Amino acid sequence: MAQDFTKVGVVGLGTMGAGITEVLARAGIEVVGVELDGETLARGLDHIRHSTERAVSRGKLTEADRDALFDRIHAGTDLTAVAECRLVVEAVPERIEDKRAVLAELDRLCPSGTIIATNTSSLSVTELAAGTSRPSRVIGTHWFNPAPVMGLVEIIRTVVTDSAALEDLEALVAKVGKSAVVAGDRAGFIANALLFGYLNNAVRMLEAHYATREDIDAAMRLGCGHPMGPLALLDLIGLDSAYEILDSIYHTSRDHLHAPAPLLKQLVTAGMLGRKTGRGFYTYAAPDSSQIVDAVTPDAVASSDSGRSGAAVRPVRTIGVIGTGTMAGGIIEVCARHGYDVIFRARGEEKLAGVRKNLERSLDKGVAKGRISSDDRAATLARVRGTTDLSALAGCDLVIEAVVEDLAVKRALFAEIDAVIRPGAIIATTTSSLPVIECATATSRPQDVVGMHWFNPAQVMRLVEIVPTVLTADDVTATVAQVARAAGKHPVRCADRAGFIVNALLFPYLNDAVKMLEAHYADVDAIDTAMKVGCAHPMGPFELADVVGLDVTLAIVRTLYLEFREPGYAPAPLLEHLVKAGYLGRKTRRGFRVY
Repeated sequence: MAQDFTKVGVVGLGTMGAGITEVLARAGIEVVGVELDGETLARGLDHIRHSTERAVSRGKLTEADRDALFDRIHAGTDLTAVAECRLVVEAVPERIEDKRAVLAELDRLCPSGTIIATNTSSLSVTELAAGTSRPSRVIGTHWFNPAPVMGLVEIIRTVVTDSAALEDLEALVAKVGKSAVVAGDRAGFIANALLFGYLNNAVRMLEAHYATREDIDAAMRLGCGHPMGPLALLDLIGLDSAYEILDSIYHTSRDHLHAPAPLLKQLVTAGMLGRKTGRGFYTYAAPDSSQIVDAVTPDAVASSDSGRSGAAVRPVRTIGVIGTGTMAGGIIEVCARHGYDVIFRARGEEKLAGVRKNLERSLDKGVAKGRISSDDRAATLARVRGTTDLSALAGCDLVIEAVVEDLAVKRALFAEIDAVIRPGAIIATTTSSLPVIECATATSRPQDVVGMHWFNPAQVMRLVEIVPTVLTADDVTATVAQVARAAGKHPVRCADRAGFIVNALLFPYLNDAVKMLEAHYADVDAIDTAMKVGCAHPMGPFELADVVGLDVTLAIVRTLYLEFREPGYAPAPLLEHLVKAGYLGRKTRRGFRVY
């Protein structure tokens, strides 16, 4: 049975130590806090005071609870005060020499049964433990910042960790209302190892001028439901901290994807560390401010899109949609609801009727939930007509292809479309990962072809990636961006390369999670929990891969690997084996989980 800690020592009352102290004291645990000197001690207590005052002002803590919390905190500058605690948490700055010195002193002061927990986000717990006489009772605890708000604590075991001590810490984390995940000792642990590879990829994307910082951030917020875009998140974390974490992970993994992007190093060298200095990838109103003052607004982007071509955008009144799947149906509904006349083409009367039925069902749901009126429903249906004859799309201003993700099929279809639609009409492909230029060169009008990657379900998801090729006319790019905005979507622009923005950032991260599982580093639940609770992602990587489909995931990872020839993008063997076995996720009732 796990022991119940009633008094815990915390050494270091900086941002993390003060946050941990507050969490423990809120849970009714006495805390013995120790700082280096009176000045840093006062700063740490002020941090707790400001945090709890905010909680009181927001109704999350009563004044009586706050006063009781402070009664449970006994703070000073004498390290010997923690000797009576059965658990001591070390939370000094993330420098290995400082942590070693503190752990050696705690080892000398505390009884042999005392557990020493080191709060580190990237340093080797094994190396720190080896500097004591009790390596089996030195355990890593990575609390997430700010500790009073964030719900995750990663507990890091080494090869010699005492299982009873591990259980004691798991019980403590549960007692203070946090979620614990247990992982082995390697750089970055779970969350940072997965998160920072993704963040580094985003920096490389910006560095290559592939997309703007606003479009990269908007794509991941709107396309994946992340609470912050990767570049804004790096500014919040601190670019110096991000650089140190990436460098630490790289020196362990030797994976080029974790080698800090040169742009990141340049910003750190220039003292542009993010919010804390008032400037990083974005510029802020002041140091420690969250107000961005140099963001490019969507209206400004719309104006520049129109201005680049030197001519007005092409008029679009009638949109053709080719395809009968979920994506095609969503695009038909969205465009018709926003005033466009839509002609959709299906292969056969049965498919035609199926699309119409699904459209009516979706609109009926909208009426039932109060999202649209009965008049809107009727008007939308009146703007939609179906056909089995491709030539019926001849007069369309824009034709959107939404058929199977097969390049040969798409090229053949684009040649057919080219033969029937009028000169000056735009052809868009909804591909999520195939080269748009391959579709464009199947026509006699590559300047009129563009990528328009809608996200599924199109009725709900706000993002559309606009992907011009090297041959796409500027007014074509501006026109489809305007259509997306008129349809209530947020367009982002990127160059024509595999994965565009979202998939190029998302799928290497999913593949990395599979490699982590494959290495028996942590289990499916621990990894999913770490990313949902620690990083506020709406779904964990395995949960998401099962929804997307493991076959689709594998196909996109392969496409990225073939495009970039980056060894770190090579598909995880476990992913390939699951697909070969027919375990494709939710659609087959078995993937990383059984449904």
